[in-house]
Amino acid sequence: MSLDFIFKHDDIEPKGAILLFHGLTGSPFELKKYGQFLFKNGYDVYAECLPGHGDNFEEIYTIKYQQWLDFAYSRFKNLKSEYEDVYVSGLCLGAVLALAVGEKFKDEVNGIISLSTTLYLDGWRLPWYKFLIPLAASTILRFYYNYPECEPHGIKNEKTRSIVKKLLAKGDVGMNDFPMTGFYELLKLSAVVRKNLKSIITPILLIHSLEDDLTSVKSANVVYKNISSSDKNLIILKNSYHMVLYDNEKEFVFDESIKFIEAHLNKKIKEELVPC
Repeated sequence: MSLDFIFKHDDIEPKGAILLFHGLTGSPFELKKYGQFLFKNGYDVYAECLPGHGDNFEEIYTIKYQQWLDFAYSRFKNLKSEYEDVYVSGLCLGAVLALAVGEKFKDEVNGIISLSTTLYLDGWRLPWYKFLIPLAASTILRFYYNYPECEPHGIKNEKTRSIVKKLLAKGDVGMNDFPMTGFYELLKLSAVVRKNLKSIITPILLIHSLEDDLTSVKSANVVYKNISSSDKNLIILKNSYHMVLYDNEKEFVFDESIKFIEAHLNKKIKEELVPC
């Protein structure tokens, strides 16, 4: 069963395209309502399963972070060949990939929306020995250990959490645990992205929860302080956990995302109308 989706306008000229990347062990399902919202606001929206995800979850045990990068780069290049304006957004691992696209393509990216950026695994839900995870992940142990997905599943809203738990148990929308191999590749990717943050000059919106259970607000702060973008904004949520697109402040996240995109679209239009 494919969880990929493309929302493409046939009746109107789209304002642009938005490329979405999902999180580690997740799927485009976690982006679908977000994508529908962006589509209703006039944009074509694209989301596909990252390598090592989707129907063949066992592939995540052999995936390399370079494959995630190659995937993200190729999808952006494809859209840029078709659309003048392309925005990138992602959640968790997907946010790190959105930043990587911004680093590589610089002037070509119209804007980045980085949600629950996961550069560090230091959230409050992780065990007291979380500081040992990078060390353990770098050894052969990563092939033999999975960190179980557990309460609160990244969601503060109890009703929504209950629904997501049932879906995860069925295995229809994502994995029910975190393979240490996935953590290892995410941390390697994050290290590469951190080294090149200064190369990001694209307008950027960062949204992160103060109570993120997987990755603390440190990740968003590191991005905000080290990028070269003059147009940047960091919003800290006070009533959500990691899965900001499904939690208590999801409508706010949706609204701030479209406000960010529309502001830069309108700015570009005004600049094009100004006579030389």
